[in-house]
Amino acid sequence: MWIAQISDPHVRPAGELYNGVIDTGAALAAAVDAINALVPLPDLVLLSGDVVERGEPAEYQAALAVLARLRPPLRVIPGNHDAVAAFRDAFAGHEYLSPCGPLHFVDEEAGPVRIIGFDVTVPRMHHGLADAEALNWLAAALQAAPYRPTVIMMHQPPLMTDVPYLDEYRCLGADRLARLVARFPAVERVLCGHVHRHMLARFGATLLCTAPSTATAIALRPLAGAPPHSFLEPPGFLLHHWAPGRSMVTHLVPIGAFAGPFPFA
Repeated sequence: MWIAQISDPHVRPAGELYNGVIDTGAALAAAVDAINALVPLPDLVLLSGDVVERGEPAEYQAALAVLARLRPPLRVIPGNHDAVAAFRDAFAGHEYLSPCGPLHFVDEEAGPVRIIGFDVTVPRMHHGLADAEALNWLAAALQAAPYRPTVIMMHQPPLMTDVPYLDEYRCLGADRLARLVARFPAVERVLCGHVHRHMLARFGATLLCTAPSTATAIALRPLAGAPPHSFLEPPGFLLHHWAPGRSMVTHLVPIGAFAGPFPFA
């Protein structure tokens, strides 16, 4: 099973630039084109939050117009920049999403790998929170099929990134979440967004991956007191491949036009 993961497109209405710098709708369109051109075509696309920048209906309309061109099916969770009501309205046709309460979901039908969407967003706050109620929900979801290969998708990563201005906005409750995940060795990945960088860390006896943004990259500044900055680094997405009898493999795929192919490897 091939799973593409995009994250943090921060789409603005048509004609408006993200922070006055980048056309994030066009950047998301480039990601969609890159995914649609993959061979083999992914079985599923995950979008790990911050679909839009301000939670405005016009932004969701612009994002949906681009995402509608995806050839594989899409599964999505909100991020801290998404507005819950507008998010629900925009993705009303996505029947896996709950009409009320947290936007957790379990997708058993996408393929051999079960997809769990774990909504840790806190309204009007940038950090995430895996509180007791959310952890109880996740424990029940994992226990329902404890031996089935599983991916958990969430927005804020529950880890220290070594970038102080990012660590303020991590998912709290990481220790309890890690202990829970460790009870279920069939969890192949914990997949996150939020940090606009690709990061890897051991987490709860599995591997946690963060996807880069399709828009801007947050600067790697691992120094106390460093001011937040971003760059227009080459954007990308993650491509996860699971097959029976082996562990999941994750690839970082850059988005763009590059010289090649050349007849060597």
